[in-house]
Amino acid sequence: MKLAFIFPGQGSQKVGMGKSLYEGLGKVREIYDEASAVLDFDVARLSFEGPASELDLTINTQPCLLTAEYAACRALCIEGVKPSFVAGHSLGEYTAAVASGALTFSTALRTTRLRAKLMQEAVPAGKGIMAAILGLSGEAVDEVCAAVKNGYAQAANYNCPGQVVISGEAEAVREAMELARQRGAKKALPLQVSVPSHSKLMEGPAKKLAEFLFLEAKINPPEVPLISNADAIILSNADGLRAALIRQLSNPVKWEDSLRVMRDAGAEAFIEVGPGKVLSGLLKRTLPDCPSFNVEDMDSLGKTLRGLVELGH
Repeated sequence: MKLAFIFPGQGSQKVGMGKSLYEGLGKVREIYDEASAVLDFDVARLSFEGPASELDLTINTQPCLLTAEYAACRALCIEGVKPSFVAGHSLGEYTAAVASGALTFSTALRTTRLRAKLMQEAVPAGKGIMAAILGLSGEAVDEVCAAVKNGYAQAANYNCPGQVVISGEAEAVREAMELARQRGAKKALPLQVSVPSHSKLMEGPAKKLAEFLFLEAKINPPEVPLISNADAIILSNADGLRAALIRQLSNPVKWEDSLRVMRDAGAEAFIEVGPGKVLSGLLKRTLPDCPSFNVEDMDSLGKTLRGLVELGH
């Protein structure tokens, strides 16, 4: 059976993530030890104990979430479950790159730490925001953003049919939310994030990240097909992955299309690897007939393994 591993993005983090796998598997403890050594702080303590206010700081969230996702991925691999395709939503694309063999874990840690720092410094607090628009098509949301008169807003995540996230300058996003309601959106909800990701406000950080990715980061061709979330295409070489990681910072995440690309390429079941079930929900709305599982702790690992056996894996 061809399996797709999908890795969630920022917002899925929670205090306690990874603790069960850390306590149950020695190989996972090694992952947290390596992360702490690379980042020079106790990743296990912050991930398992918080406080949430510290874990939710972008500069901490990104490498800690990467670590939790990689730990869950290793747990699956220890049990002999390996992917035929990998993809990650926004930040999750870095874990997907590690799972594909394109990035080492240490390189991904250093890159996500830099990415978070650049993003956090790029836009003053309160200047940029994001919001979820529910009940409108992607095309309708694009039209709403184009109609904004006060500032800049754009679609940031095409998550699934009827769910699009927008990003941009605070006043413009608020105007777009009101326009969306007027045009029939079921809901328009501001998100609790401090950085307007996947918008042109991230073009500065993207240029600085490009310098690191092209001049310092060692990247190999993916050994497992990796789907770029900025373009919803399968990546096959190192420079293509570099360009994709840079491009996704200031361009929309085409998650709905990415799921369809994997399905059309032969994926028969999907496993959300990391905390929460956000991506599992998006998958059910996009490809309702595809089996899905999640792995975030020892309990969900066991349930997934049993479910895969029932499917004949």
